[in-house]
Amino acid sequence: MSDLPVIRLRGDKERSLLRRHPWIFSGAILREESGIERGETVDVVGEDHSFLARGAYSPSSQIRVRVWSFEENEQIDASFLQRRIERAVSARSSLATGTTALRLVNAESDGLPGLIVDRYGDVVVCQFLAAGTERWRDVIVNAVLQATDAASIYERSDADVRSKEGLEVRTGLLAGQEPPKLVEIVEHGRRFLVDVRGGHKTGFYIDQRFGRDAAARWCGGRRVLNAFSYTGGFAVAALGGGAASVLSIDTSADALELARRNVELNACEGEAEFVEGDVFAVLRRYRDARRSFDAIVLDPPKFADSRAQVDRAARGYKDINLLAFKLLAPGGILLTFSCSGLIAPDLFQKIVADAALDARRDAQIVERLGQPPDHPIATSFPEGAYLKGLVCRVAQ
Repeated sequence: MSDLPVIRLRGDKERSLLRRHPWIFSGAILREESGIERGETVDVVGEDHSFLARGAYSPSSQIRVRVWSFEENEQIDASFLQRRIERAVSARSSLATGTTALRLVNAESDGLPGLIVDRYGDVVVCQFLAAGTERWRDVIVNAVLQATDAASIYERSDADVRSKEGLEVRTGLLAGQEPPKLVEIVEHGRRFLVDVRGGHKTGFYIDQRFGRDAAARWCGGRRVLNAFSYTGGFAVAALGGGAASVLSIDTSADALELARRNVELNACEGEAEFVEGDVFAVLRRYRDARRSFDAIVLDPPKFADSRAQVDRAARGYKDINLLAFKLLAPGGILLTFSCSGLIAPDLFQKIVADAALDARRDAQIVERLGQPPDHPIATSFPEGAYLKGLVCRVAQ
């Protein structure tokens, strides 16, 4: 046994660690030493004092320890972090074809809990979302720089989850030169301008690559409603796939302006319209006006941040999908998504099915969508499977 601080678990709470799940909740702890610092490495042992894991301690979070390693002889140091980062980046080397934007490190599923690293061309954006990665921040930045040779490494540690870890929001340049206001990326022939400094998440929804590809396939010749449009990813894909028109709705005027620029950047044919407003309210207005569309894309923000919010989130998904089914023309296509990890795939399908039933529309699921391979899901960490998508076709 090492000389690290020790966290001792209750006997009935050891099973998840034996199955290599990387989270230890506060309620599983039988005893912990006093004076453990935020982000400090601890040994986790069973009730019989047998070694179980080694992880980072977070006194403010319900997830009290996030596991670095299940190997007792593995030391958590700069070399360990560099190996993990190099392994993650190397695993993406075969995934970079056709895109200059991809995820390089996907947190727990890459054995680096609380660390997100996304690449946009020569700019790499990092998020430090847990106490452990925060403690090793400088070491991680150096390891990312060595593994990527990026021109810029920029920090976007401004996600709400940091407050649960007792961490303050922080953004800014970490290494290299200041990135431009907008970084241009290319994804399967589509060009996008990305605001890495102030855009959602790290600037762009890289995880929706498969969704955008699906929009290009399904929207040809159709009149498309693109709800929660953000900076126009689905609009560009649908128009590039031959959509007759795309109407994009978002609450953010800035996002819509960038969406307009992205459509212009791609010299898209077909009509593009941009509407600022609350999506729920706008779609109700369209329903009351008896408008219809041949295809609708629903890619809302996360509706559930905790289990206590699941019921409310389910009602939100039901409402928005019900409105969409009512707005679809006969034979129309619905591309609907949920990025709420707490909404399980079977629950999401049930919500969509109930929405179709209440709208009195017969619908079929013709395609299922999820995360691309640069967003892997560790087999021991099912929570990593957060993105769900269904392509539904309503009857003629």
